[in-house]
Amino acid sequence: MEPIHLFVPRFRVEECLAQVRECLEKGWTGLGYKTVEFENAWRTYTGLPHAHFLSSATAGLHLAVRLFKERHGWKDGDEIVSTPLTFVSTNHAILYERMKPVFADVDEHLCLDPKSIAQRIGPRTRAVIFVGLGGNTGRLQEVRELCRERGLVLILDAAHMAGTRLDGRHVGGEADATVFSFQAVKNLPTADSGMICFADADLDTEVRRWTWLGINKDTYTRTVEQDGVYRWYYDVEHEGFKYHGNSIMAGLGLVSLKYLDADNAFRRQIAAWYDELLAGEEGLERIPQARGCESSRHLFQVEVDRRDEVMAALNGAGIYPGVHYQDNTVYRMYADMAGTCPRAHRASGRIVSLPMHLGLTRADVERVADSLRQVLARRRSGGSRPLASVKSIG
Repeated sequence: MEPIHLFVPRFRVEECLAQVRECLEKGWTGLGYKTVEFENAWRTYTGLPHAHFLSSATAGLHLAVRLFKERHGWKDGDEIVSTPLTFVSTNHAILYERMKPVFADVDEHLCLDPKSIAQRIGPRTRAVIFVGLGGNTGRLQEVRELCRERGLVLILDAAHMAGTRLDGRHVGGEADATVFSFQAVKNLPTADSGMICFADADLDTEVRRWTWLGINKDTYTRTVEQDGVYRWYYDVEHEGFKYHGNSIMAGLGLVSLKYLDADNAFRRQIAAWYDELLAGEEGLERIPQARGCESSRHLFQVEVDRRDEVMAALNGAGIYPGVHYQDNTVYRMYADMAGTCPRAHRASGRIVSLPMHLGLTRADVERVADSLRQVLARRRSGGSRPLASVKSIG
């Protein structure tokens, strides 16, 4: 019986190789050329006014905090409200700029709860980072209104949200800055890259200098503006980072973008199969999708008691789910906020991300669901005894 893994990215290999070959033949593999093409394609696809291609989404989150800090005069030690139920890069981005993450609790969607955010806002709060976990929009619109009322910047961590739409529109327009991930196992896979989309045109211009070490004109621009003749001179206006994307990754992204809507539609079909097969299962809670959300369905998550034992039993059947994510307060560097977000902490010990990728068939989903039901049934009948591995169900 073949193993069923959590993520298996799908690349249209021949089309990807054609993109890479084009870059190699033109001798332009770095910033420019394909990165410009991909930025234009992403703006067209999402309807967002600005987009800058990056080496990673983590770089984008850092840049969002950095540029807003510069623009608004935020001070070291000022606070950004964030979630403890996320990959650590979300909260590391705050620390990179010597600001303080303040964790608010999550709701039934495992996204930030606006009521909890409101309770955490203090005199030094400057922004909110909202994470669309698994592609779910949660109460994003309520959070947007809260930020507007309180004069706070809203940063959308949309690492899981490539292709997510809310009330018919691609997400991103709700926020002052939105950061997408195109890492290897994301819905729009490259090897690793991301996109930052500012609402403000001046910040879009500024971020391009920050991603190229503060240099005011990159090599591609200095070549294109001179009718293909390279001009060496540039100025360095401030410090910066080497966070820009490259044309190889952009080429892979252009291929993936062509198929994103169809791929996400199939992910929603997989989610519908899981919903059908696990409906009413005792001892299992499914994570609801927000109203009006057409999710990318990067994840399909459930909550179960004795999660680690359940996962070990599934592993014994050749099924390899994941966990997204641990409550960040279990990590030493965020431990000072332990106990402040009980819903997130409870979910952290119970969530399981079931296999979700384009290679799955209906039979695969049935095998995962049947195995999970068998695990839960054995737990109900076996009391507190450790769960044995289940049989692999064909």
